[in-house]
Order: sequence, then C-alpha cells, then structure tokens
Amino acid sequence: MSFYDLSINDPAGNPINMSEFKGKAVLIVNTATKCGLTPQFDGLESLYQKYKDKGLVVLGFPCNQFLNQSPESNETVVDVCRINHGVTFPLTEKIDVNGSDADPIFVYLKKELGGMLGSTIKWNFTKFLIAPDGKPYKRFSPKTEPEDLEADIVEVLKMVVKD
Repeated sequence: MSFYDLSINDPAGNPINMSEFKGKAVLIVNTATKCGLTPQFDGLESLYQKYKDKGLVVLGFPCNQFLNQSPESNETVVDVCRINHGVTFPLTEKIDVNGSDADPIFVYLKKELGGMLGSTIKWNFTKFLIAPDGKPYKRFSPKTEPEDLEADIVEVLKMVVKD
C-alpha cells in the first residue's frame, strides 16, 4: 500500500483521493479549533498561500480526540476555520488519529514515520510532510510552528515535477 492508494471524504462527504496529489508536496495536519495550538491555522494558511502555486497542498484533518477540542460538526468546521483563521486549504471530514477507529491515512503515516511515542499521535497539529513521489518525508511535533517547516517544504518542493 502507498500513500496514493488512500482516500478520505471532505466534510460534505465527497471523496478526496490522495492520488489527486501525485507530483505535489503534501502537508497533512490533524487540526482542532479550540486548542492552544489553534493559532497555527494562520501559519499553515500562510505557507499554503506562499507555496500552493509551486506544488504544496496543505490538508487539514479535524480531530476531536484530544480533550474534545474540535467540537464542530463536519457541516460547520469549514466555516469556523474560514471565518476565524482565513483557512482556504482543504479540510477533511472529522477523523480519529489513534485507536481502533484511526483513519487509514494516519495509520499509514504513523507506521511510516513513528514519533517519540512510537505509533501514536501525541496531540493536535502533528504534521506530516509527503514528498511528490508519495513517500512520507518527515514528521513534525505539534509544537513545531508552521514557519519552522518552511526549509523542509522548500527542499521537498525541489522534487516537484514541473509541467
């Protein structure tokens, strides 16, 4: 199984196939709207705006597993992120990142890039950078600020195949 074999739904229930992102750098983040790290949405949006035309996709995965810090429904999470943080990058349906109901994308990423706690996600805003060939490139802790990802993003964007 590869990253490009996986899929998830957007908040409206429409499928998002990871194969749509072949040849792009993908930053995957488990997000929450009521967390002390929620201001990272602003930095993630800045990275997205700066690099989306160079091949970066930021994909937010709302997750309510950590102290119920993402209480919105699938129907309202996009509006909350857009209104409060100016988010224009795509979001998925709400998911679990740990446990028996963990989304297969996070099961795959945790297997490929274990963290300090092994195969678990410690908190909201854990980040995974995927190279344009679909290989997981690097995992970042929740406390890593989006601007601190920029050098790695620039490095991975060098691998993007230009049309």
